[in-house]
Amino acid sequence: MDSALDTQRRLHEEIDRLEQAIVDQFMLNPKTHKERLLQEHTVDGYLDRISARSKDLQVLYRDEDGSRKKEMEAISGANEFGEFYNRLKIIKDHHRKYPNDAVEPMELEFMDQQPTEEKLDALDDKFSGEEAGGRYLDLHEVHEHYMNLKSLKRTNYLGYLSEFTLFHEVPRKEKNMEYSKYLDSLLTYLEGFLRRVKPLSNLGEIKDDARKEFDKEWEAGTLPGWPKLEQQEAPQTDLFCIACKKQYAKDTVFNAHLTSKKHIKAAAQLAANQQASVGNGNQESVAEVQHKVLAEKAKPEQNMAWTEFVIQKYAEILKQQIDDTKENVERRQTLTGRERDLELETEQVELEESDSDDEEKIYNPLKLPIGWDGKPIPYWLYKLHGLGVEYTCEICGNYIYKGRKAFDKHFQEWRHAHGMRCLGIPNTRQFHEITGIEDARALWSRIKGSKPEGAKKDQIEEFEDNEGNVFNKKTFEDLKRQGLI
Repeated sequence: MDSALDTQRRLHEEIDRLEQAIVDQFMLNPKTHKERLLQEHTVDGYLDRISARSKDLQVLYRDEDGSRKKEMEAISGANEFGEFYNRLKIIKDHHRKYPNDAVEPMELEFMDQQPTEEKLDALDDKFSGEEAGGRYLDLHEVHEHYMNLKSLKRTNYLGYLSEFTLFHEVPRKEKNMEYSKYLDSLLTYLEGFLRRVKPLSNLGEIKDDARKEFDKEWEAGTLPGWPKLEQQEAPQTDLFCIACKKQYAKDTVFNAHLTSKKHIKAAAQLAANQQASVGNGNQESVAEVQHKVLAEKAKPEQNMAWTEFVIQKYAEILKQQIDDTKENVERRQTLTGRERDLELETEQVELEESDSDDEEKIYNPLKLPIGWDGKPIPYWLYKLHGLGVEYTCEICGNYIYKGRKAFDKHFQEWRHAHGMRCLGIPNTRQFHEITGIEDARALWSRIKGSKPEGAKKDQIEEFEDNEGNVFNKKTFEDLKRQGLI
């Protein structure tokens, strides 16, 4: 068994090597999202080990059993050389007894700091397939819990991602125990996801700052959706039953309650307790009991308000992931099953290529687009194609397209097609160059007004061949039947 001083030396050495390992990790340049996440998880593990070793050192320095003091006296007393040779003899006897005992130096553990496939694969186990390695949130289970709540607004998953932090829109009377369980499940997921995506973030400090801000707003009654109880109409003390500790709103209900068996039994128990309280001088007034009951009733509401407040703070930190999740869900809704499978295969190939790319970071101060060779395109080509000109499409959610080519191409892509579908307008060539919502609606109204009443569907639908020629449905089917297209 190691002595107290030797254990202290070993713990100090491990802490020094862990600190150096953290520096070595931050000196690395992660090239992918996965490598960056692995770096943060590795540093977080090192910090946890430093904290644990520091606690062990604190126990040794406290020296409650006196072993450290006894050892210090032994090696610094009059017989210090005798103590030295005794310890040397113990070491020699141990190596003589175990000559082939392998010793692994501590520095070997921290020599290889580069990310490996095994470490990256182990990181994937922390996330579900829907989370895509921490890029997106997976709130499907929480959304199902929300949909099972009664008297709340029903919405699809995409709408829920945009509205799940709007707690002030939920009526206060609908915030019951089931709603509290839903909040707890949402908070548990967001806190766990935040620990996995941002392991270096200090959740304790975030909660402490949020608690101070919450207490101020709760006391002032300015918390959205939770007005202060004192700001409401004050309850009447003459309608408060001190025996049953219950507040009533109407005289008729209160008078009917006074004749119930439950009240009579509670009143008899109260009378017995009051006699004992009078003897001790601890009798409480009706107003004091009423205040305690109202404070006790407000405690669950305060806990729910605190949970909502923390969820909103977590959502602010995870804003980028939430926006990416909404965009991903919206995009995937426009894909077929085959396209989703192809997309997964493409993402896997791109991920493998990016993981195997060991080239240095390319110097690109002008932030030019990357060409087919992995290098920024020439500046003259950037100006030739007009990539510095930005085009905004309101139908695509004010998405910005750089360059005329990308702008013309986007009218047949999924984002614009989904926007037109949401407006209830067919995405035909007649709406090419139309980027405003009101302009598209006005043109669609004119088109519908100019159509003959008996227009057939096959004359309205348009089809396009491989060369870009547009035909109505009847002409397209005739030419295809004849083998001309």
